[in-house]
Formats: sequence, C-alpha cells, structure tokens
Amino acid sequence: MTLGVADRQGNLLDDMSAFCDKTLAPDSIFAFLHRERDRLFPDASFVDLFCDDGRRSVPPSVVATAMVLQRLEGLSDREAAERFAFDARWRYAAGVGSYDTSGWTIFSHTVFVDMRERLRRSKRPDRVFEVALDAAKAAGLVGKKRVLDSTPLYDAVATMDTITLIRSAIRNLLKLADAVLCVELRAILSSDDDYASSSKPQIDWDDTKAQQGLIDSRAKDGYALLALLQGRELEQAVSEAAALLATVLGQDLETGDGGTFRIARRVAPDRVISVVDPETRHGHKTSSRGFDGYKGHAAIDPDTEIITAVALSPGNAGDASVAKDLIADLLEGKDEPIGYKVSDADEPVAERATVSGDAAYGTGELQSHLFEAGIDSKLKTQPPSAKNGLYTKDRFVIDLDADTVTCPAQITVRIGRLQDGTGVAKFGAHCAGCPLKAKCTPSGLGRKVRVGLHEVSLSRARVEQTDPKWRADYRATRPKVERKLAHLMRRRHGGRRARVRGKLRVGADFSLLSAAVNLTRLAPLRVSSTRDGGWMVAR
Repeated sequence: MTLGVADRQGNLLDDMSAFCDKTLAPDSIFAFLHRERDRLFPDASFVDLFCDDGRRSVPPSVVATAMVLQRLEGLSDREAAERFAFDARWRYAAGVGSYDTSGWTIFSHTVFVDMRERLRRSKRPDRVFEVALDAAKAAGLVGKKRVLDSTPLYDAVATMDTITLIRSAIRNLLKLADAVLCVELRAILSSDDDYASSSKPQIDWDDTKAQQGLIDSRAKDGYALLALLQGRELEQAVSEAAALLATVLGQDLETGDGGTFRIARRVAPDRVISVVDPETRHGHKTSSRGFDGYKGHAAIDPDTEIITAVALSPGNAGDASVAKDLIADLLEGKDEPIGYKVSDADEPVAERATVSGDAAYGTGELQSHLFEAGIDSKLKTQPPSAKNGLYTKDRFVIDLDADTVTCPAQITVRIGRLQDGTGVAKFGAHCAGCPLKAKCTPSGLGRKVRVGLHEVSLSRARVEQTDPKWRADYRATRPKVERKLAHLMRRRHGGRRARVRGKLRVGADFSLLSAAVNLTRLAPLRVSSTRDGGWMVAR
C-alpha cells in the first residue's frame, strides 16, 4: 500500500467548513485540529509506514485526526468510522470538507486497525504522543516539575480459573503444533478429553472427588505433553505455548497424597490469570480495592497539566518500578526545559527540577536516585510503623558513620551487616531488664532493627516532609495529576476498560489517549504554530 496524500487546498465553495468556521469555538479541539493538522500530522511523517507500490491509503493525516477524536470520545472502530462519515465537526477537523468537495466521504473501520498495526510495528510507535508533547515543549509549556501517579486499566479478557487455564493452555499448544507433532501429542493424552471445546467438562461440581479427578487428569496430560517436548527444537510459537503451559501448571498446583495433583491453597506472586492475554495480572490499587489488568502510569507538568510521559505495567507491578522512565527527560537533562506559567505576563523563568508523588513512589531507591541526580523530591515517604503501638523505628538513632543503632533506653549496639549490604541491629540480652521493654518488643529475643540500603535517603525524606512549606506544596501540587487521570478515564470504553489485548497494544492505546488529552489541553491554552516551524502561546 502506497502513501495517500490529503488535499491541502481549501475549497471556497465548501459550505460545511464555512459553517464550522463560524459556529465552533476557536479553542475547541475540532477548530484546533483543523488549523494545525498539517503541522501536527503531515502525511510525510508517516511515509515509513508504507511501501512504493499498491493502492493508495487513506491519508495518514486524516486517519490520525480521526484516531485522536476516537480516543477522546471512547468510540469503537465502527462507531468512529460512522462518526467521521456523518459528523460535520469530525470532517472539519480532518480537513476533508463537505461530501461534494471531498474524495474521502467515508472509509472502512478496518482503516483504524491497519494504522494501529503499522504504528506498532514501526520504529516510532508513539509518534502521535511525541508530536503533541513536542508542540507543548516548543511553546514553553513544559518545565522541570513532574507529578507522578497511576490508575488501573481493566483488561479485555475474562479471568480464568485453574481448570480453564490448564485446558486452554493445552488447547493452545495442540492448535499451534503442526499436523505431525499434533498427532504425536494427542497420542500421549491419558484423559478422555479431546480438548476440542473451550467449555468445561461436564461433571458434578458438588462432588469433591470428581473435581479432584478432573484436575489430576488434566494436570497429568499437561505434564505428559511437556515431557514429550523437552529437549526438542520447536518453532517459536510452539515453544512459547509450551512455556505458558509450564507456567500455568506450576503456579496453581501441588502434589498431594499418592502423587495426585491438586489446587494449591495459595496465590502465586506473579500468577497468569488468562491464556488469552498472558501479560495481564491481579492488581491492587489499595489494600481493599483489587482489579485484573494493567496499570497506566503518567507524569504531568503541574503548572500546565501537560502529560509529559506515560508507561504501562502489569497490574501487580509497584508504581515506583516505572518512575525512572516517567522522569527520563529530567534524569538525562537532554532538553533542559525552561519553566513557563500561563498566568504570568513576564518572561519565562528557570526552575529547579522537582518530582512529586504519593507514598507508592517514596521508595528508598527512588529517593536516593533523585538525590544523586540533583532533583528535589516531593515524594511522600511513609513513616515507620509498629504493631500494637510499640516503639517505631524512628525512635532509634541510626548512626551509619559509626555503624551503630541507639535505642530509646540509650543502649547502643553495632549493626551486623549482611551480604546484600543491609544490616540488623540486635539488642538481645539488653532488653531483658530494660524498663521500656513493654513499649518496645514482646519478643524474648529482644528488639531487632533492620537497616536498609537506602536508610539515609528515607530518613532525609521523612525529615523534609515535616516542614510545613513542604506539606503545603505537596497538597497544592499532587492533586493535579488525579484530575488529569480522571480526564483520561472519563470514558469507560478505551479508558478504564482496555479495548485490546496484550501489553504492547494496551500501552499504545494508552499513549494515544494521552496524546489526545494533551491536544485537547493545547487548544484552550491558545497554542498555535509559527511560520518558522515553531510553536507559540498567543498572548
């Protein structure tokens, strides 16, 4: 398929565009895209997605504009194609004009599928987000402050129970094997299950013995298949299917009496919950609120609420695990952005790099990383806790220079270092006759204080956040990222609920949604392109 090019010449007889010029607000997303579409999404910037022969594509500038509006309104591909065909605002934003003046009156919903796949396979799959962010940076809307947070993204698949996982993994392996290997695999199956249907076998589910027999027989089928394939050279797809089967068998089962397999009374730490989307996970946003899917992470500039970076992780990943990716521009110092405040009439002023976030980001490792990079930390760090109102860790004086710990009773002991660099201070016999023992520890072995690798950074952060100015700044700044995440999640379809499967595709969809929200933010800020190829904020 060759690159299609949009008609850049306006038509004076286009009454639809003339009507939209008069009626749409200048700061609406439709008017903004109409004005800046050629600067944001020139067809030439998508030339690497197409070849030199075949039929012409729908112009990428038209498709990219429609994709942005689709993500803003939470539409399916079919709904978006219909909206493009019948909504004058969409046609105005895409620059195609009225029906009697345009060569692109309608296109199939599969055009969206094709464009997403082309972008995903390219070297710049997030180019739409990059374009929107570059425009904001060039207009001086991105400074050196960042606020981080995450939000759950529910997966697009059903969470499977153990027997469904095992059967689905076996069915997937048999499906991917070639005809010769499939016959060989089926020959060693010992159960009466032909694995032709995705439905559960018909048994009396109130009969415990029947349940155990079902689990044992399907588990033995799975292990027999893996034993047959062990040591063989397999195609990549078959090898991945076998690895998935091994993971499913190992995570939920244990060997019971007589060598039978049964469901283990535990939850594996990184449990696969679906064969259809093996990358989705059980997640917890809070201790009482669980979900199945992924986490979408975002960093914003709190002054302008521009999203500066996004990332995606499995639902069970900690928020701080992707924090370095979200602030990579600050850590690398490549762009050296200058702060800009929209409400100021004076020239932009330089600002110090600052990162804010809730306690999920206030880990010792990240605090140390920010300190070494010269970045101010406004990451909240949880104070130490202890059960039943006993003395917390901050009641002890930890002297890392002397490598000692002093307790509230003024007893000092040395820190015993472990191989990984952490340490433990054991008070042992000193606690036996201590008058403060009842407030310190109920253990007959005495109090133990663990000293981590980043103890200095955590202590420094806890002291800093007791400052009233630090607290005031935190309360004024961090809630802004909550509002921005609410903008991202306001549509359930394609917002809170993923439309696609797999980490790469869900991540690409989240990136496109963030780009759309950024473009919506640029419109009311009166951002416009300049003749010399730059961007500016109209005063």
